[in-house]
Amino acid sequence: MSNENPIIELEKVSKSFGEFTVLDELDLVLEKDMVNIIIGRSGGGKSVLLKHVVGLLKPDSGRVLIQGRDIVPMKEREMAVVRRSFGMLFQDAALFDSFTVEENVAFPLREHTRKNLREVQEIVDSKLASVGLTGMGRKMPSELSGGMRKRVGLARALVMEPQIVLFDEPTSGLDPVMSAAINELILRTREEFKATCVVISHDIDATMKIADRIYMLYQGRIIAQGAPDEIRSLDDPVVRQFIRGEARGPIKVN
Repeated sequence: MSNENPIIELEKVSKSFGEFTVLDELDLVLEKDMVNIIIGRSGGGKSVLLKHVVGLLKPDSGRVLIQGRDIVPMKEREMAVVRRSFGMLFQDAALFDSFTVEENVAFPLREHTRKNLREVQEIVDSKLASVGLTGMGRKMPSELSGGMRKRVGLARALVMEPQIVLFDEPTSGLDPVMSAAINELILRTREEFKATCVVISHDIDATMKIADRIYMLYQGRIIAQGAPDEIRSLDDPVVRQFIRGEARGPIKVN
């Protein structure tokens, strides 16, 4: 497997929990400056894969390379430096409920930089404006809708100007209009902020609209990858069943 412009590579990565194998000698190469979307069944290992990418889990075997560097043997201090190249939008936004919106967005800057209050405020205001939340900085998370909370989470993910932004089920629990808005923000993250996007998603319609590359995870391995049109045209019965959302087929409903 080879790419001209890889930014993340997993080589023969395996991970088991007890007798349950989640990743089985998985190979994956994600390209720079693209929207890379990983699809697959619930409980099929997508979040586990993402945790390996950011070093929150270590594989039982295999290598995880971020911009050519294997992070598996890294100590926590080294890993902390690598993680600064990542932004992360969690499924539930993971905001601090006792912080205001602007305090949530400012948190990474205050933790990891020496910028003064004015510089921090300018960056926070800019990022909130970029996600359509100008003037919302004094609000508390409890005052926001689910979609607004996710946009705050994205603003926070972008304040350190990461090279890679990870999205864990970004449209989960949102109505179709807000889901469309979040998907537009993913595209803007690539285009405006020049970040590589790695998205875990069950939203097949959105995946087909915004993905540059799609990767399907099934039984611990990537069984298909390609541009949306390539994935649509595959004859693989597992891929076909999944992207069409059909109950009958080789994927068994437990």
